[in-house]
Amino acid sequence: MMLHPELVRAARPVRGPLALAGALLVAVAGTHLVQAALLAVALARISRGTVDGLTPLLGGVLATVAVRAGLSRWQRRVAVRAGATVRTGLRDTLLQRLGDLGAPREAEARAGAVRATLVDGVEGVDAYVSRYLPQLLVTLALPPLLLLAVALVEPYALLVLAPALLLALFAPRWWDRLLARRGQEHWGAYEALSADYLEALQGMPALRAAGAVTRTRARLEERSAALHRATVAKLRVSLVDTGITDLAVQGGTVAAALVACSSAVSGRTAATGTYLVLMLASECFRPVRDLSREWHSGYLGVSAADGITALRTATGAVPDTGTADAAWTEAPEIRFENVRHTHPGAGEPALRGVTFTAEAGRTTAIVGPSGAGKSTLLGLLLRQGDDPDGGRITVGGADHTSYTLASLRRGIAVVSQETYLFHASVADNLRLARPDATDDELRAAARAAGIHEEVLALPHGYDTVVGERGATLSGGQRQRLALARALLADAPVLVLDEATSAVDERREARIGRALGDAARGRTCLVVAHRLASVRHADRIVVLDGGRVDAIGTDADLRGRDGLYARLVAAGATHTKEEAA
Repeated sequence: MMLHPELVRAARPVRGPLALAGALLVAVAGTHLVQAALLAVALARISRGTVDGLTPLLGGVLATVAVRAGLSRWQRRVAVRAGATVRTGLRDTLLQRLGDLGAPREAEARAGAVRATLVDGVEGVDAYVSRYLPQLLVTLALPPLLLLAVALVEPYALLVLAPALLLALFAPRWWDRLLARRGQEHWGAYEALSADYLEALQGMPALRAAGAVTRTRARLEERSAALHRATVAKLRVSLVDTGITDLAVQGGTVAAALVACSSAVSGRTAATGTYLVLMLASECFRPVRDLSREWHSGYLGVSAADGITALRTATGAVPDTGTADAAWTEAPEIRFENVRHTHPGAGEPALRGVTFTAEAGRTTAIVGPSGAGKSTLLGLLLRQGDDPDGGRITVGGADHTSYTLASLRRGIAVVSQETYLFHASVADNLRLARPDATDDELRAAARAAGIHEEVLALPHGYDTVVGERGATLSGGQRQRLALARALLADAPVLVLDEATSAVDERREARIGRALGDAARGRTCLVVAHRLASVRHADRIVVLDGGRVDAIGTDADLRGRDGLYARLVAAGATHTKEEAA
């Protein structure tokens, strides 16, 4: 009778349907009792050599069976709907949590482990809620009433039935703590194997390139063996649990039968009473047997409950304490005021008092050597991972932490060098940004990103399915589709983090001109290694070692003897070497 607080909490929204499902199970049990009484009367008449009145009794048995079938079907429909409601509601809650706060920080959760919890674990919760909980209600309510009925017919039978019933119900509880520990070990092994398999599938090209497929297969075999050992260990405990229950059920039933026969021989009980005791003895244990079956059906949910709790209560990388809605009617000004930040575990700060302003409706480029703090700065603006250790960032005149995370991220369209496309059509991938976008708006965004003509050349144009992670497209095509998706979002702030790193310089120049038109009326922040892609920016901020080295236009910065001029010269030399 293990009740996990997380699973009980998940069942709260369907308390009414679960109560109805339990009541219907009681009604089903009632039909068994009616059937038992009718059969007892029929058998008593047959034992006396009387066949008069058997037809109505047998007709009553058949009618009872038909009613039970109807009630059972109704009960299953109610329970299945309740389980489906819990399943979809719990998945929605967990996905919303992950979407709002990002991956949980506490457990360093891997994608495969989270997938196992969201899919298999939640399925187990469905079985626990829809099958185990209603049966638990019946098991707690019905056996005492049946024992009372037996006591009224044959009091001595109560002396053997009651201890056996208590043994069947409570003796397995001695093993609950061990079973819970074995279940957690089993679920941990299952999550680890699921995470490793997903990681191996996603990284197969890298594994082949590194010649690590054999070593990875060996590691997966070790994980599989660990899961097998955990499964067998859990089954051993579960078999002991089942064995104790079956021993109590069978022993109690046999003992009650012996008492009933002894009572019949001594003449203490009439034939009808004897047969009724035999029937009721079996019915006393029916709820216990059914509970044991449903417990094993829903035990996966108990094993996964701790993982579900961890996901549901996980704190995000940053607190979502803002209350303002980032619904900017115009492109906002973005200010970085003495922003300082050190990554957890890092010895040196990534940003050392960065101050500059990205003017409203203008394009501001952020450049600098690797490790200068460019991506860290954008991550802090988007609140992806951390907030500044010192200083502040304002958007539209308000501290960016005062906005709700959802509205802040909705108001900022982002294209990074790490693009993600889903196994869906080109049009569906673009409409992730705006589901109501028209075909003309899709094409306009694709033209601005320099991908429209290539989309038309695909087998089915915008209806072509691009495969998981955009597997059927080149890196440059994936990046430009992600760029078109961001443009289609029509957010007042556009952030491009190495958004054209996977395209050649000629195409990058063409995209840059199109972006100049598309960015009009938006506050645009651009991070790029290739300085040629940001030379037309309204303002260029040069970062070096986490500090602002210089701010100006391309022409101004080229004319100074500073880092930007040296980066331009180094880029020109690199281009000549590549041409040679």
